Amino acid sequence: MKVKGFLKDVGGASAVTKRRQAAYDRASAKPAHKDPMGAVAKALHPGLIPLTVESVRPASKTAKTIRFTSEAHLPYFRAGQFLTLVIERDGYRVTRPYSISSAPYETRGEHPCVEITVRRPKEGGFIANYLYDEVRAGDTFLGEVGLGEFHYEALRDARHVVAAAGGSGITPFVSMAKEIKNGREDFDLTILYGSVSEDDIVLREELEAAACDRVHVVHVLSGDNPGWTGEKGFLNRDIIKKYSAEDTTYFVCGPQVMYDFVQKELEALSVPKRRVRFEVFGQVRDITAFAGYPQEKKDDTYRLRVRIGVSETEIPARASEPIAVALERAGLKIHTACRSGSCGFCRIKVLSGKYFVCPQNDGRRGADRDFHYVHACSTYPLGDMTVKVNI
Repeated sequence: MKVKGFLKDVGGASAVTKRRQAAYDRASAKPAHKDPMGAVAKALHPGLIPLTVESVRPASKTAKTIRFTSEAHLPYFRAGQFLTLVIERDGYRVTRPYSISSAPYETRGEHPCVEITVRRPKEGGFIANYLYDEVRAGDTFLGEVGLGEFHYEALRDARHVVAAAGGSGITPFVSMAKEIKNGREDFDLTILYGSVSEDDIVLREELEAAACDRVHVVHVLSGDNPGWTGEKGFLNRDIIKKYSAEDTTYFVCGPQVMYDFVQKELEALSVPKRRVRFEVFGQVRDITAFAGYPQEKKDDTYRLRVRIGVSETEIPARASEPIAVALERAGLKIHTACRSGSCGFCRIKVLSGKYFVCPQNDGRRGADRDFHYVHACSTYPLGDMTVKVNI
């Protein structure tokens, strides 16, 4: 160890302390309200902004791509993230998350835009049906762009990524593929895309256009497709292993049934959990299918007392629906984004009452569990409750 160097370092710290104190002494006693860094952050990520539908075009025979522009600044986002739309239908104000299918670089240049791709639901889908069937160019929404943790991170992920996609779960990977080809992302991406039929591959043209030496697309068809010479069946361990490198990170996005299947196949390949990333998949369709949910409660409706500031309102809440849905139905504002218990935007405090938290959507911190904070989008009442919602 060099003594002179050590003394110089110690003395330097002392000098900084003296300069800081001198700056304090020169400062005005009047508080400074300007926050230039906060202003920059707000400008780059302004929260809810107005979005206008520029166009709606087919993405397959059962999917459509909706392109949005905005008079406001379109925030930068990472390829793989989602946007949240605020939608008013039949007197209700709800939010829904959608993975962004355009690339971050497309929010820059002469014609900034951001796109989502929605698929016609096989059943239900109150909002999805509306977006697929009724949205037209010129319609306006409020939206928040650039949310979620489903994106590549060089400090955490391997250089080679295998993306397992099913149905409309291809959207974040199209965004990644475009960004890689444009030179804005630096990793190798192999997309294993499971579809039923060749004529219903969502965003096929965009995938083909994005293919390059660092982006490889492998279609896997599970239906009866005469003449198909590519991979067949499901995204099983054999196909996953075939396209994996020695060190690979796996990204998975698709319907819940695919998540369950692929997760078991990755476990069979002894893939470490740190190498697997699952996209949040929104509100579960049937909470009663999860272990631990009391089946005798599923048809019950309870009283939910909601405290917001100094006011208290009592509303009905169904045991089979998240608290967030009950609040939206009653016209009470609550900030939601992922609808999957992950982002924490809809965090509320339970003051009394029993509840069930979806085990697959339980993104709470340990302290929140101890002090009865829950995410309203993934919490279901099991009796009369009282909750406190932030203003």
